[in-house]
Amino acid sequence: MFDLRVTRDVSARIPTKEGDFSLIYYSNNKDDKEHVALVTGPLEGKSDVLVRIHSECFTGDVFGSRRCDCGNQLRQAMEKISEEGSGVVIYLRQEGRGIGLRDKLRAYNLQDEGYDTVDANIELGHQADERDYRVACLMLEDLGVQSVKLLTNNSLKISALEKFGIDVSKREPIETIPNQDNIDYLSTKSKRMGHMLDLDTKAYRGVPIPIAPKNISKEAELKRPFVTLTYAQSIDGSIALDEGVPFSISGQQANAMTHALRSEHDGILVGIGTIISDDPDLTVREVEGINPQPIILDTQLRFPITANLLRNSGPPAWIFCGPDAPDDKRRELEAAGLRVSSVMLDAEGKLDLKKILKSVYLQGFRSIMVEGGRQVITQFILSELVDHVVITLTPSLLGGLNAIGDINKLGNFRPRLRNIGYEKLGDDFIVWGTPDWENIEK
Repeated sequence: MFDLRVTRDVSARIPTKEGDFSLIYYSNNKDDKEHVALVTGPLEGKSDVLVRIHSECFTGDVFGSRRCDCGNQLRQAMEKISEEGSGVVIYLRQEGRGIGLRDKLRAYNLQDEGYDTVDANIELGHQADERDYRVACLMLEDLGVQSVKLLTNNSLKISALEKFGIDVSKREPIETIPNQDNIDYLSTKSKRMGHMLDLDTKAYRGVPIPIAPKNISKEAELKRPFVTLTYAQSIDGSIALDEGVPFSISGQQANAMTHALRSEHDGILVGIGTIISDDPDLTVREVEGINPQPIILDTQLRFPITANLLRNSGPPAWIFCGPDAPDDKRRELEAAGLRVSSVMLDAEGKLDLKKILKSVYLQGFRSIMVEGGRQVITQFILSELVDHVVITLTPSLLGGLNAIGDINKLGNFRPRLRNIGYEKLGDDFIVWGTPDWENIEK
């Protein structure tokens, strides 16, 4: 049997926006390809090292091609490993699942003719996947890694590493948000290649939706709905020109994304200020989907009887008010078909969000999308009741009302986002992430 060997030749410090790494060049006696290890932190003799085995994707890694998820996975892996404090990306020069760049481009042309990614490879005389992970295993052994937490969605990669003596103690998923150019490719990987992807292809409808991965949802543990906070703002942080002044910020494609995201939630929550100033429909009219249940925070029942919510095609709004809200207005709104519930106020004199979330959870709501306005956004953040954040950034300077209000009253309260992703839609940028409440700076 061929005696494969790898040799560590040279390493150098590589600072990146994801963190500082050492890039280690390995030679081997199998091929003349430049396989490398991107390393941070101590590894020698360490167990459960966070590892990504990444096969070269010139089109995705270098040019940011949207036909695959490779480039986003590489950057996400580097970010996760940097946050971990130690780990390694093994970068293998086996382009196109081992078929090379030239045939990969030929396979792309076949895919444009209707072949999927598996059949395109086979049509060109290749196997669906021709990658070899023996070099990666020898590189990990040279680095002194005892066992790995593998960043992968590919079950075959796990079995390949274990076959060659690498103990995979845990799999860490590394999913990205599908887009209209790669959703079919990802679906094929899931259905035909055993990749562990949580895909609902019908949900995207050609519009990328930054849905939080289900594995980070804590709604079952917390007994409240999973909360997605979303809003649009200008580059200088403005969500409106002024309090109570309606103003459209995002473009058509970003609006379609927002409507598609709405359709993935059971309810959509806004404050009464948004109803009075914007008079929104809160439907998914720009995409095909189910309208979420509108939930309105309205302490004194200022809800206008002429609001669009009384005439749209969605379910009747559910209004939460304070215990001293006017009884006559309650009767008027209930007569108009709306549901009105009283809830106690918190120590700040505002509607108690935890009680509201518990109430809707008991009624079967498992996900809520919070769209604002400013006071509601701030209250949810200060209460640490946000599980996922989606922000639309539009390239304009408004000098208006900022999205977040008195967050600084708690001193150095600085929630950071993890699992960052982004997508360009028209002239807008969509940025999303997960608040890291456990390691918050206060």
